[in-house]
Amino acid sequence: MRARSLRMTIRTALAAILLVGIPALVMGGVTIPRNALDEGRARRDMVLFLGAEILAIIVAILVAVGIAMRVSRRISAPLIYLAAAAEQLGAGTTRPQMAPSGIEEIDLVFEEIARAADRMAGRLSAERQFAADASHQLRTPLTSLSMRLEEIQYLSKDPDVKEEATRCLEQVERLTGVVTDLLHASRAQESATEAVALQPIFAQQGVEWERAFAAAGRKVVFTVGEHGPVLSDPGALSQIIATCVENSLKYGAGTTAVTSRPAGRGVIIDISDEGEGVAPEFVEAIFTQGFSLGGSTGFGLPLARQLAERNGGRLELSQARPPVFSVVLAALPAALDPAKVFPAGGEISVGARRRRF
Repeated sequence: MRARSLRMTIRTALAAILLVGIPALVMGGVTIPRNALDEGRARRDMVLFLGAEILAIIVAILVAVGIAMRVSRRISAPLIYLAAAAEQLGAGTTRPQMAPSGIEEIDLVFEEIARAADRMAGRLSAERQFAADASHQLRTPLTSLSMRLEEIQYLSKDPDVKEEATRCLEQVERLTGVVTDLLHASRAQESATEAVALQPIFAQQGVEWERAFAAAGRKVVFTVGEHGPVLSDPGALSQIIATCVENSLKYGAGTTAVTSRPAGRGVIIDISDEGEGVAPEFVEAIFTQGFSLGGSTGFGLPLARQLAERNGGRLELSQARPPVFSVVLAALPAALDPAKVFPAGGEISVGARRRRF
């Protein structure tokens, strides 16, 4: 867009220069007197006139190029910010940010995007509230039922009754876990993308999981590659990584490695271990809600994939044996000004120079 507007402006300026400059040169060549007695002076005057005309044309071209570059920046920069605002909306941000550009058409488009975001936020808020209310209404009787079963288990002298109470407690705890996962899923829809640095998140996850892995006689290693911030919700990203690390702790073996690396315009986070991995027939099934091979609720990995997709990324099993889970996220575009385009995030690297449009 910028190159096109620059070319159009330069062409217009050159056409105007040619329309004015060429006739002036012709007229100058015709009107300069040619006195046979003073031919040397006439030639000198013609050379000076032509030189002045050429210099004026060069200056006009340079001025036209400068104006064209300024106009192209003024037109293209708001369009870049508008595209970033639309990307935010698609990634789950219900309050895209953009400063007024001063160009009426672009501002009208952004206002329409903002109105669409408000309508989307209202619908999502109603859905989240319903899910939260339903989960709360379910957890309350489940808690009472669990307490009653524990009382029966403690007071009963009959071994059969104790055994049945234990089994019922296990089922109630499982159902409570399902309700909790559903509540987390409803809250996950509140995620909004930001410019987030991975170093603090990796450090926090390392502290959280180091003791659990040490108790299991294993190690977990977090390594941040050479890349900039990513676009994600920090809470959602932490939950995605924690789900994959917990899955590795339960079903994997050896050292669990969490590494990030740049990949094109994005960043990939790999979570791997030295275990047997996943059988080929279960590669896609593990991301299906309710599917479980080890007695879990079957909501962890599906919820993590949903969180990744709501943040404009994806979670996939890139290698089955040994297992490697990959979280693909969008990287922060270096050409954009985060102060205008993106909400405040964990950490944003900004260059020393900042252009004003």
